[in-house]
Amino acid sequence: METMLSLATLTLLEIVLGIDNIIFISILAGKLKGNEKRLARQLGLMGALITRLGLLATMAWIAQLTTPLFEVAAVPISGKSLILILGGVFLIFKATHEIHDKLEGDESASDSNPKRNTLAWTVAQIMVIDIVFSLDSVITAVGMSNQLGVMVLANVIALGIMLVASGSISDFVDRHPTIKVLALSFLIMIGLFLVLDGVGMHVPKGYIYFAMAFSLFVEFVNIRVTRKPKPLHLHNVPKNPG
Repeated sequence: METMLSLATLTLLEIVLGIDNIIFISILAGKLKGNEKRLARQLGLMGALITRLGLLATMAWIAQLTTPLFEVAAVPISGKSLILILGGVFLIFKATHEIHDKLEGDESASDSNPKRNTLAWTVAQIMVIDIVFSLDSVITAVGMSNQLGVMVLANVIALGIMLVASGSISDFVDRHPTIKVLALSFLIMIGLFLVLDGVGMHVPKGYIYFAMAFSLFVEFVNIRVTRKPKPLHLHNVPKNPG
């Protein structure tokens, strides 16, 4: 019973922790065309699973990542810190670049660049950030359970659920440009928190997810309101001359 409860809790946690990864994958894959979008999403999520399972298999090495390597301004920097800082900076840069392209109207120009929008280049970018998100996820999993089988099964179940949901999330983001900008803003915020975490200023993830949930709720209300048909005023209806 305790094992099943641990599995259910860890699976739910892995899904929640994977939401930001799905958003990132959906935005990058959205620049591809045709079936390459779905393939990039699938390869990205499979890559995340492989990375997580690989990290789970080297839990002793992960424990060593928390050992300080050097100090900067009296702040100890470990291997984990370096990964979080570099990953956070990459996320901030990438999300800011995407927002700039969208607002400045350069998105069509960047879409026409074959070097930027190949399947291999997109998957390579996804794999880079997979490492950051997977490290955070695995450390959380190790802290919650000491059974490797439970952690592996939780990741596999979470991947299956995310594979099913990723298509719907990606399509929704593509249909609503404001949601895409909001999602990119989330990624900037997540990148900032990763950098802060890397320098020892830990911010509880609950704050991040609450901010994301509240912003999405407001945006959904806004979308619903703008879709509502405007009432027909009688004084605007032309009178029948007869």
